[in-house]
Amino acid sequence: MALSDWPHDVSPFHRGEQAVQARVGSRERMAQVGQRAMRAAMPDQHREFFALLPFVVLGATDGAGQPWATLIAGANAGFVSSPDATHLRVDTLPPHDDPLADLLQPGAQLGLLGIELQTRRRNRANGRIGARDEHGFVLHVEQSFGNCPKYIQRREALPRTVSIEAPAAQRATRLQATSAALVRRADTFFIATHAALDGPGGGSDVSHRGGLRGFVQVGDDGRTLTWPDFAGNHFFNTLGNIAIEPRAGLVFPDFATGDLLHVAGRAEIVWGGPELSGFARAERLVRMHVDEVLYRPSALPLRWRLTEVSRALEGTGVW
Repeated sequence: MALSDWPHDVSPFHRGEQAVQARVGSRERMAQVGQRAMRAAMPDQHREFFALLPFVVLGATDGAGQPWATLIAGANAGFVSSPDATHLRVDTLPPHDDPLADLLQPGAQLGLLGIELQTRRRNRANGRIGARDEHGFVLHVEQSFGNCPKYIQRREALPRTVSIEAPAAQRATRLQATSAALVRRADTFFIATHAALDGPGGGSDVSHRGGLRGFVQVGDDGRTLTWPDFAGNHFFNTLGNIAIEPRAGLVFPDFATGDLLHVAGRAEIVWGGPELSGFARAERLVRMHVDEVLYRPSALPLRWRLTEVSRALEGTGVW
């Protein structure tokens, strides 16, 4: 199925994204790129891709407007299907202790990211939930686009774990020793943001971030996280949302154990200064002030083994 470029009269980039693009000198160029790269419906390649995945990443906001990110897995690959170019059917729901468990209601805005770790492919589908039942939900896709494999670590899937009762989730207002240790050894996390704007381009989004182990710095008091922002596609979906609404939600997966660490807080962009010059190849930094932490041991039934660090990370270093 051939799909036309962006069909709306307005730009696919909202004012926050455009402001960040203008600051780095790419707004005029991205105005043209966005019209070609973003669609209001999924091409067949994306629809087929989502159906291959064993998990997807979701981002949504709670009743107070705080974004949260999570990973959900189906019983098997194929739990996501696409009946047509503007809809995805997800045949699973987050468990009761997941921060998105009660957020996936009809009409809610949702960012969805599909990522295939063994091939480093990823595609986005953002929109609104159209229906929900006891088995899953339907996403009405309003914005569809692909991302390059840059900064994604290649991983090999291992056999699924036998279902056992996981330890209880742990809540805190800062990172404790266990959660701080997970962050310090992480090479991947996902970030959910939200722009409460009417019209195309607004809504919820969830994005991937990758680096060498140790690329996320934990403040001494466990109340701040700082990470580098490397050169990317200049869409600035995440930074553009932060420019409008600083609240963000992170999820750090431990691919070896299935643990998920969710962090909610307020983010700011650090455009310069000695911290920036101290991190090789960083174009800017992002700092999150932590408000809430949720640690869910063995929350994901999937396990992976690292097979290749992204070559795009050569020369980036760690804190």
